[in-house]
Amino acid sequence: MPAIFFGHGNPMNAVQRNQYTEAWAEIGRSIPKPKAVLCISAHWYLPQVAVTAMERPRTIHDFGGFPRELFEVEYSAPGSPELANRINGLLGGGVNVDTGRWGLDHGTWSVLCHVFPEADIPVVQLSINENKPAEWHYESAKNLAPLREEGVLIIGSGNLVHNLHAYAWGRHDVEPFDWAIRFEQKARELILSDNHEPLVHYESLGKDAVLSAPTPDHYLPLLYILALKRGGDAVTFPVEGFDGGSISMTTVQIG
Repeated sequence: MPAIFFGHGNPMNAVQRNQYTEAWAEIGRSIPKPKAVLCISAHWYLPQVAVTAMERPRTIHDFGGFPRELFEVEYSAPGSPELANRINGLLGGGVNVDTGRWGLDHGTWSVLCHVFPEADIPVVQLSINENKPAEWHYESAKNLAPLREEGVLIIGSGNLVHNLHAYAWGRHDVEPFDWAIRFEQKARELILSDNHEPLVHYESLGKDAVLSAPTPDHYLPLLYILALKRGGDAVTFPVEGFDGGSISMTTVQIG
């Protein structure tokens, strides 16, 4: 299976048809149907490693101030306790196997409702441990690589550039900031050259990186996907663009 990082952007993408959601749907049609999906979402960011292990994960509406139609979205994909236990084993045990607290947050379902609209594929979420540095996440993700050979689609959901302080609320046709363009271009060059170390230590890339990823939550899912790249895997960017000037919608597909 490939491994894919999605720039998920505004939660309203779940109920809209636009260039991004149509491209997500095309990705779903273009790849083999997975046995299950493992998602690392920017929105399950907490001080531990946890994995969802319920038979029927709930749809979490983890936002406020949006229209009622968004709160009415239900993505009723099954879970997979078996996959959760497999992930726990691959990560060396000690993972909090969550059988009821969490579910699927909008970082997961706002994308998957377009990629796999039938919601018939089991979905599991893996949390991002906020207490660990970026290098730990990159190295830990390598342990998940066998899942690709087992028919599991691993996705990261966040944004390569995610600065809400600079976001043009209500004016989505603005031009992206120069610093956002520069950082994304630099990141793409590093990804294409298989030079992941500067991306892992992204703060070393200067002010553009600090403005583009002022907090790590939306950036770290990208590192999980980059860590799964093997020699010979093609790298493509099937979705591109910026929303509100400071949110990158870029998708990175490995394999």
